[in-house]
Amino acid sequence: MKATVDSLTKEYHESGVWSDVPLDGLFKTTAAQHPDRLALVDAPDRAAWTGGEPRRLTYAEADREIDRLAAFYNTVGLSADHVIGVQAPNTVDTVIAVLAALRADLIVSPLPLHWRQKNVLEALNSIGAKGFIAADRVETRDVGTAARDVAADLFSLRFVFGLGKDVPDGLIELGPMLAEMGDGLSFVTRERPDPADHTATICWSRSGEENVPVSRCHNHWISAAQMIVNEAEISENSTILVPYSLSGLTGLGAGLVPFLMTGSTLHLHHPTSLANLATHANDVEADIVMTPGPLAQTLDRKLGSTKTTVLAAWNISAPHPTTFVARRRLVDVHIADEFALVARARGPSAKIKATALGKHNGSIGCENRPALLEIAVTEEGEAQTPTLLVKGPMVPEIGWRTINGERRRVRWEGTGYLKTNIKVDLVDDGIAGFGIPGTYALGTGNLETIDVIYSSYPGIREAAAFIVEDPVLGARMYAALVPETSNVPDAASFFAFLDADGVDLAKIPHRVLILQSLPRNADGTICREKLTMRTQRLPAAVA
Repeated sequence: MKATVDSLTKEYHESGVWSDVPLDGLFKTTAAQHPDRLALVDAPDRAAWTGGEPRRLTYAEADREIDRLAAFYNTVGLSADHVIGVQAPNTVDTVIAVLAALRADLIVSPLPLHWRQKNVLEALNSIGAKGFIAADRVETRDVGTAARDVAADLFSLRFVFGLGKDVPDGLIELGPMLAEMGDGLSFVTRERPDPADHTATICWSRSGEENVPVSRCHNHWISAAQMIVNEAEISENSTILVPYSLSGLTGLGAGLVPFLMTGSTLHLHHPTSLANLATHANDVEADIVMTPGPLAQTLDRKLGSTKTTVLAAWNISAPHPTTFVARRRLVDVHIADEFALVARARGPSAKIKATALGKHNGSIGCENRPALLEIAVTEEGEAQTPTLLVKGPMVPEIGWRTINGERRRVRWEGTGYLKTNIKVDLVDDGIAGFGIPGTYALGTGNLETIDVIYSSYPGIREAAAFIVEDPVLGARMYAALVPETSNVPDAASFFAFLDADGVDLAKIPHRVLILQSLPRNADGTICREKLTMRTQRLPAAVA
C-alpha cells in the first residue's frame, strides 16, 4: 500500500531524493558487505527494566534472525500490508521484530511506551491491526498482560506476540518459538514494485486533541534521516547511542534510520538518569549520542571524549534552548511532532539558530541538492498565532484511513503544504524552533485537553496543566487544582482517580498545586506562565 500520491512520488524519485531501497534493504546490504561488523547491542542494565539478558549481534547474525522472523510472520498468516502494533522498549529483540515485519512487507505501528490498555485498544482498532508485539514488562508495568487483555477485546487482532523472559500465557513467545522451529524457517523474498514507496509505519501524532495516525513510507523515513546524517556528519560504521524508544520521529527518524543508512553499530539505551546515559556513552565510546535538548548542556559536561557528537532533540513542548558553549559538536534537532524534523549544528556560536522559513537541503554544502523539507507558516492575524506548514520528501500524507477517516486534524493546503496546527513563534531569522513553550505537553497533546481531565475530579471547580523545567527530564507536567467551596482535595486521591480512570502515564502530573483561583490573561485564557513561576518560587505549596 503506497503512502503518497503518484505525482509527488514521481517528483521525489526524479529529484534523486527517493530510491527503491526499503529500510530492511539497507540493513541487508550492510550485512552482505560487512557480515562480521557489530550491529545491535543491548544496554548492560537491560534485565533491570525488561525481561531477558543483554544481547549483541553482528550484522550477519541479526540478518539471519530478521529473515527467520519474517518467514514466521508469513507462516502464521500475516501478509503484505497487514498492520502489526509494537509496544516494547529499546532492546535488540524490538529492533529485530520491527525490521522483520518490514521485510515481510507488513506495516508497523509503534506505540508509545506510556500508553495504557485503553489507548492501545483504541489505536489498534482504528487502524485494523492484525497483530501486536508487546514486551513482557517495562520497568514495573506488566505490558504483556495488558496486551493479552487488548487481544480479548479486539476481535480483529489475530496474533499477539511476546518479547522478553516472563511472557504471560496467551501470548506467542517469539524467542522460544523461533528456537524450536530452528532452521526450518526460510524467508522467500517476494518482488514488489517500488518497495520503498509502500507504507512502512503508522506512528501517532499527539500534539492535538486526539491521537492521529500518521503513515510513512520507507522513503519518508530515509529523507528525514538524511537531514540528520548530513548535519551530524555521521560516517559509516559509527557508534550510535539512542535513548529514545522506537515509537516516533525522534527515535526512528533521528536514531534507528541513520544507523541503517550508515551501516553503524546501534547501542540501545533505556533512560533512567542522565548520569546513566553519560556513563553508557563513555563506556561504548559513542560517536553519536542523543539526548533531550534541555539536558544537552549537562550531558556535554559529563561526556569524556570530545569527538562525540551530541544530538539535542527539541520537541514541541520543550522550553526555550539554553545558550552555552559546548565542548564538542552539538547538533540541535527540532521535531515537529510526527510531521517533520530539522537538524542544525551550532558551530562556534553558543546560541541556537532560528529555523529558517523556506527550503532545507541538509548541511552546508548541500544547497544544490533537492530540498528535504520546505517550511512556511499560516498568516498571522490579530488574535491568531501562526501555525507551522510543511511539505517535502520527508513529510507524510494526511494519515491512515480509519473508521473515522474524515475526522482528521490535519489537511493539505491548496499550496501542497501540510497544516500541522503546531503554534510557532516568529523571529527575525524564521521561527524559534517548533512549538511554543508552555503550550503542549510531551507526548500527550495540547494542555487544554488535559485541563478537562483534571477538572473531572469530583470537588474540583477548575484545573490547569502546566509545564515546569526539570533538571532530570528537561520538563515535567504539574496540575493546578481549584476546589469547590469547603472542599479540601487530597493529592493521593487525585492520583488514584487518574490511575483508576486509565489516564495514560504521560498525562499524570508530577505534582499538584492547590489554589483559590487560576491566573488569567487579558483575554480570559489561563496564564500558565504565572503558574510555572509560582511553582518555582513556592515549592512548599506543592502537594
